[in-house]
Amino acid sequence: MQWFAAPEYWLGRLLVQRMVAAVYLLGFLAAARQFRALIGEHGMLPVPRFLDRVPFRQAPGLFQLHYSDRLFAAVAWTGCALSAAVLAGLADLVPLWASLLLWAALWAGYLSIVNVGQAWYSFGWESLLLEAGFLVAFLGNDEVAPPVLTLWLLRWLVFRVEFGAGLIKLRGDSCWRDLTCLRYHHETQPMPGPLSWFFHHLPDPLHRVEVAANHVTQLLVPVCLFLPQPVAGLAACVIVVTQLWLVASGNFAWLNWLTIALALSAVDATRLDGLLPLPAPPAHGPAPGWFEGLVIATAATITVLSYWPARNLLSRRQVMNRSFNRFHLVNTYGAFGSVNRLRQEVTVEGTDDTEITRHTVWKEYQFRGKPGDVRRLPRQFAPYHLRLDWLMWFAGISPEYARPWFLPFVARLLENDPDTLRLLRVNPFPAAPPAHVRAVLHLYRFTDRHELRATGAWWHRTALHEFLGPTDREALRRTGHGLAGARPAGRRRALRTVPLAPPGHRGRERPATPAPRPPDHDRAAGGDR
Repeated sequence: MQWFAAPEYWLGRLLVQRMVAAVYLLGFLAAARQFRALIGEHGMLPVPRFLDRVPFRQAPGLFQLHYSDRLFAAVAWTGCALSAAVLAGLADLVPLWASLLLWAALWAGYLSIVNVGQAWYSFGWESLLLEAGFLVAFLGNDEVAPPVLTLWLLRWLVFRVEFGAGLIKLRGDSCWRDLTCLRYHHETQPMPGPLSWFFHHLPDPLHRVEVAANHVTQLLVPVCLFLPQPVAGLAACVIVVTQLWLVASGNFAWLNWLTIALALSAVDATRLDGLLPLPAPPAHGPAPGWFEGLVIATAATITVLSYWPARNLLSRRQVMNRSFNRFHLVNTYGAFGSVNRLRQEVTVEGTDDTEITRHTVWKEYQFRGKPGDVRRLPRQFAPYHLRLDWLMWFAGISPEYARPWFLPFVARLLENDPDTLRLLRVNPFPAAPPAHVRAVLHLYRFTDRHELRATGAWWHRTALHEFLGPTDREALRRTGHGLAGARPAGRRRALRTVPLAPPGHRGRERPATPAPRPPDHDRAAGGDR
């Protein structure tokens, strides 16, 4: 069928498949390195306990048949190996049917992980990776030209990612409509990056330009993806540039890089002749009949499943980042329908004292990515995903987000659990575990230029109240050792607000009200399975 193939998109296919394979590699690597503390047999939210109450039809995957930490590690490290092989080009060296099996193995392995990941995997980009990984398999390999139908499905996916995010902003927080959201967002986003302080201090008119440009990029540009070339290719380039701006301004795991990869599917290599030194395109053969039939059947299935996300886009009660099926195919996306005006952070501290007095000295645990030490410039971790750090941001917004896992986390700190401590940057009790652990809610804000020069601090913080009072091992045993069913971390005592600014600070503290708005994400950073 002549209409079936689009050989001019060979470069787009190459870029999309290699970048999706790279994201798969990061996803499996993060799973392999973090799972024991988070969802392992002795983790904060153990998979076996989850599987006892959730049947296969609600969370399909390999681990419904059997679970052990050894099997999970095998799946994660095998996924790393396979995705690295695909990234290196293996899928183009094997027969077409074998290439499809490679992609299917990656998708099934990661689906199995996400469907038992619980709160730690409740992020919109998990569904985006699964949907993208499923679709790129049907781009084929160097044996055949990229199928037209699959390319259109990828554009439809990019459209939903961008247009959904644009609509939820217009329908959500008023600051998106009056162009003021970026007065707050760079400071209050889940995990600031090394340039976020500088983005925050851009002039207010430029912040307004950023918001206006965001509306154009998310509401107008995605429509252009469905127009003829070169308009579609130029629209893809605008999306790529915008996503790179977001990469520079914060840490959003692999969301931005995956969106860039998908947008590149609209790149027509023939339009780049003379502009870039491109290698010769591969010599494509005719697509076998079974592959054509498989692509057509997939396109028909995606078309039917698109009814639910399309209806959601048109709904006044639009939700973000929701999967309408347990296989995470054809999802709805979006981000930051509301923006917090203030940043509240939960800091976790321990002490060796067996009796708590007013003279007790507390030592603070330091996380890898989330703000803690006020003199530490935020680091760049994306596209790698620090799952504990992200959920700590949600805990600062509302104790309800921390209900299932925070006390189990504290219990493991009281034991100096090595798997849990590996998720942290600094353990102040390397020789022996602390006698008590507490958590304090702080108000954080970026310092201004004068404060930075005077104190060397990137942040200023003020203690608000205790998030969790001093807790020891015996107290946790009485509440089920802090595992599932324990009382929420929201039980807290009043704590006198104490300024914790660096020495020499003379700036005036911002008021502690109004409190940050809870995020309207249906999953963490958005959506609900």
